[in-house]
Amino acid sequence: MTSGGRPRPPVDGPATVTVVGLGADGWDGVPQRLRTLVLQAPVVLGGRRHLGLLPDVAGQLREAWPSPLRDGLPALLERHRGAAVVALASGDPLLSGVGSTLVDLLGADAVRVEPTVSSVALAGARMGWAAESVEVVSLVGRDPHLLLRALAPGRRLLVLTSDERTPGVVAELLVAQGYAASRLTVLGDLGADDESRSEGVAGGWDVVAPRLHVLAVEVAGPGGATAASWVAGLADAAYDHDGQLTKRDVRASALARLAPAPGQLLWDVGAGAGSVGIEWMRAHPTCRTVAVEHHPERAARVARNAAALGVPGLVVVEGRAPDALVDLERPDAVFVGGGATRPGVLEACLAALRPGGRLVVHGVTLETEGVLAAAHAAHGGELTRLSVEHAEPIGSFTGWTPARAVVQWAHTRPATTPQEHP
Repeated sequence: MTSGGRPRPPVDGPATVTVVGLGADGWDGVPQRLRTLVLQAPVVLGGRRHLGLLPDVAGQLREAWPSPLRDGLPALLERHRGAAVVALASGDPLLSGVGSTLVDLLGADAVRVEPTVSSVALAGARMGWAAESVEVVSLVGRDPHLLLRALAPGRRLLVLTSDERTPGVVAELLVAQGYAASRLTVLGDLGADDESRSEGVAGGWDVVAPRLHVLAVEVAGPGGATAASWVAGLADAAYDHDGQLTKRDVRASALARLAPAPGQLLWDVGAGAGSVGIEWMRAHPTCRTVAVEHHPERAARVARNAAALGVPGLVVVEGRAPDALVDLERPDAVFVGGGATRPGVLEACLAALRPGGRLVVHGVTLETEGVLAAAHAAHGGELTRLSVEHAEPIGSFTGWTPARAVVQWAHTRPATTPQEHP
């Protein structure tokens, strides 16, 4: 999927690509079977460092990866259409590596991967951490705010970094989240003769890291209970907003009916502060959201809230439904938090839903309530009126203060029939 939420066209590239993983010992550590494969290949792709390790082969074409990789790779692959290509990579190419990108672009049938021991396996061994006790977070070419979703007291993280600056960025994020006591260990050049190890705490981080390393993080400190929870219904105070916010109690109700599942896509229409789309993505690292918001300041605020809560990959589309929905990837679920009375909005959302997809719409006005009652009569589903009261001071006593009631319509599109295809 592209950054705008649209499907990516397939790449017409090599007939096959064999990706060979290299360890820190470079060419010397490659088994003879794979050496022969590399040296006999008509085309070899890889980083300049990896290509520089190979012995000369007359007539062999060698090309370095483009920069930026993701944008330049389709053209590189298309230049070698129909060829048998070998690509060189570090460690396990399917662990946040170029192997995953090639499979995404060409399909699994066109890519064969020959991994060596991954940097994650080596880092776990050096730290004495069992694999099941660790979460791996890749910040390679990604927004470091992704780390925030994984933070909680006592957690162990192995962070794949972009370069020598990443540990300092991670330390700053930890301090900002209340985890200044966290211990960071930089494991440099794993598997090489000059392998290194440096340690420190986030609150006083001053370690100079080598360019190639894995960062081990032992999260410590009180942290923030808000950021640590993956359950729907974060405190309203977790969000910067101008009043256009789906409050936590009705937000939790909406997300229970939207039912986030791994890999699925949500449209958050009339996103406001983005809270529903953000918590959809926090439910699982592969959940995706496209937030549609026509107000420029609110659209920018959605992006800021998403980064602050560890899901910077949330896509913001600045525009007004239904027109802004036309070219978006078909969703698995849709939340309409605003604009349900606008002509064509509900119809567009219903039509776009994948079979089995879920639609939840909120309304607080009589006009919206009428629209939702009519939709419920026409399509069925669940119509609920949510009223929440909070205890607040009344002079020297305490009484109940009601929030504005919210009407919620929840609808599930029927599963695929033999005549219907997603």
